[in-house]
Amino acid sequence: MKFIDEAKITVTAGNGGNGCISFRREKYIAHGGPDGGDGGDGGSIYLQASSAMNTLVDFRYKRRFAAENGRAGMGSNCTGKSGDDLVVTVPVGTMVHDDETGELIGDLVREGQKLKVAAGGFHGLGNTRFKSSVQRTPRKCTPGTPGERRELKLELKLLADVGLLGMPNAGKSTLIRAVSAARPKVADYPFTTLQPQLGVVKVEPHRSFVIADIPGLIEGAAEGAGLGIRFLKHLSRTSLLLHLIDVMPPEGTEAPISSARKIVAELEKYSQELSVRPRWLVLNKTDLLPAGQREQICTEIIEALQWRGPVFEISALDKTGTRELMYAIMEKLEQERTDSGDKQVDDELQR
Repeated sequence: MKFIDEAKITVTAGNGGNGCISFRREKYIAHGGPDGGDGGDGGSIYLQASSAMNTLVDFRYKRRFAAENGRAGMGSNCTGKSGDDLVVTVPVGTMVHDDETGELIGDLVREGQKLKVAAGGFHGLGNTRFKSSVQRTPRKCTPGTPGERRELKLELKLLADVGLLGMPNAGKSTLIRAVSAARPKVADYPFTTLQPQLGVVKVEPHRSFVIADIPGLIEGAAEGAGLGIRFLKHLSRTSLLLHLIDVMPPEGTEAPISSARKIVAELEKYSQELSVRPRWLVLNKTDLLPAGQREQICTEIIEALQWRGPVFEISALDKTGTRELMYAIMEKLEQERTDSGDKQVDDELQR
């Protein structure tokens, strides 16, 4: 399935039904009086998050959505039927913007979460509503109001705890295959990953996290080179980035140190917030290094980058070191969740 992470749609809520002018006329009942009923409310439009969807591709083919109009009121004080609401399913992680104003309407980040994006019109009033002691036969009713119409921009940002960052062929896809059930394409040429991939890492029963693999960056990505920075937004919800470096790049390609610096530069051009996100250095493909030089080469890379954060040496292909890396990530995420829960409790106690 083609991966689409942006779409524009038009939503039109239903109009409210008009009120009715009617008078009761029955044999043997004189001066029956007004009995015009109200109209029905127009249907509203909601967006609902579902994990059954993972792309916005459906909205490339259907872009207009309209809810049902309310029915007009009738005599005998009969109220018109309200229009049915329309619920449109979108992937979990969808951000909804008003395309005309740029306003963020909502962010659907939980399974089943609903967001009203267009309110249905209000029903019109029948002439029964205008009856009074001085106005016994009102010939007045009101029309229903029109439903809300909006142009929306949908933007999908994948929900993942950990994001993989690196040059093409750094081994990101191989790593996600090694630690999860995800099966992205792996080959010995650049740009095998053309769309984001998600994998669930289960370190133990009831202990798991989601990891995201995005297409690799190259120099000039911020200016649109290669696949550009289009998919970097999918890392914006992650709490940890793994910067993968190929310690033994193919002949004719850039050295690990220069390629790592270029990745950081492109990240800073894209987003300062993302560039200061916690980031761990992962030296991959260590199985290709001569045993006697492995420690020396890894140390040279770390020192040249002046790296002060956590460092892991792995081989995603034969899974050397991947277990230790996944457990370390799990412990960090659990600690963050505990700290976040404690902070929430403290905030509630201070209120």
